[in-house]
Amino acid sequence: MFILRRLDGVPPESFQNQIRQLVIDHVGQLSSVAISPDNPLYPLYQYGVGLEVHQYLMALDGTRGLAVELVLALDAEAPDQLLGFALALPAQDDSQACALAFLAVDAGHRRQGVARGLLDDLRGRYACVELSAFPAQVSWFEAMGLQVVASAGPQVLMSSTGHASGALIGRLDIAPIYQTVEVMQIHAYLLNQHGDEAMIEAEQLRDERLDALAEEAQACAKQRLTRH
Repeated sequence: MFILRRLDGVPPESFQNQIRQLVIDHVGQLSSVAISPDNPLYPLYQYGVGLEVHQYLMALDGTRGLAVELVLALDAEAPDQLLGFALALPAQDDSQACALAFLAVDAGHRRQGVARGLLDDLRGRYACVELSAFPAQVSWFEAMGLQVVASAGPQVLMSSTGHASGALIGRLDIAPIYQTVEVMQIHAYLLNQHGDEAMIEAEQLRDERLDALAEEAQACAKQRLTRH
């Protein structure tokens, strides 16, 4: 059993650490570049996406001019244990719309309704919940009641209404994250570990995978929209 808890401010350190670990464990699904575990760049994105989520968590105090909501799924018997989380961005110009930026559930607590519970919490408060999913995730989100709207690069735009809200969603500029000293240090370490050639190849593999996913996303969206 699990309970849901909505946080109005920056989460306590213990929850921040557990959220960070979930991000590290699921970065392939959470990263916008769908980095694969066998890619030498994987540790770089584990840190980068972790830092991105951390910045959103820090924005929960309202000082960064960004609307952010965090819903935690906690073990009912041990409420200090995190089972999953949903991080949503409410629209700035439409109180009925939000974008789901991150959703992750601990691998040991899958198929227990945790993700559905987190999604339902958002749908209970917003008429239109939007998200971007990779082609392999689409059927899972469809089972949760979301519908394909369009392809968007390597991902597919989905929403709870079957239509794009067109609402203004404030997001972090993540480019500076990948220019931080820490990221540069990780890159230098990986370069030293794998060598120039392997790192160039890693970037090519990442880009080729993104191109392949973009084709898949387009075909997936076309198939769903033709069917409807």
